Amino acid sequence: MTETRPNAAKTLAQVGLFTGLSEAELTFLAQRAVPRKFSAGEIVFSEDDPCAGMYVVESGHIRIFKTSAGGREQVLSIDGPGSSVAELPVFDGGSYPASVSAVEDSTLLFVSKQDFQALCLTHPQVALKVLRVVGARLRRLVGIIEELSFTTVRHRLAAFLVRLAQREGTRIPEGIEITLPASNQELASQIGTVRELVSRNLSRFQQEKFIQMDGRRIVIANLKALESELEGRSQ
Repeated sequence: MTETRPNAAKTLAQVGLFTGLSEAELTFLAQRAVPRKFSAGEIVFSEDDPCAGMYVVESGHIRIFKTSAGGREQVLSIDGPGSSVAELPVFDGGSYPASVSAVEDSTLLFVSKQDFQALCLTHPQVALKVLRVVGARLRRLVGIIEELSFTTVRHRLAAFLVRLAQREGTRIPEGIEITLPASNQELASQIGTVRELVSRNLSRFQQEKFIQMDGRRIVIANLKALESELEGRSQ
């Protein structure tokens, strides 16, 4: 599916890899970027698929995840507009190292491997920015490994709630209001555990009056108590 979108260059200009490119260069790249629409839950590409190119999120959000042999998922990142994905396999010629799906109805701009490699040859600074992006992602993955290896589910859930409060929370008289992911299964995938342990620990936090639950709506009534959970890191 190929179509021309006047805001493609604007979207590409938001991507860290492409900052510093001239308007003409962005237009050149935008003319070669193919918009692709994905429905909520639809797979963009799967782990170990041959890499055809990279993607930039124009609208919506994508979910980057790994799947175990037993079918359990570990979410590595949820990215929104202006984010790029799959720069590394385009750069090194390998297959896609993780799977990507659309969280909601989303539009992604596809840039072929050939066009991206040609851009890197013409503009070496783009290749250097790829290294910075990959370095930042490596640090994030090391953090995920550290959490999964050295912390309890209770700690990881508390950390998730605190991060969500800081990023998206709304202050109300009762505390800080947040909205959880669509299901406890999805929340479990994001913190590296199983649905039953998420449900159990949410119930405990409610019993301890750290939070108040109303479906997927959570009010954090005692943020300091949740933050104090992050001080202890042992299993």
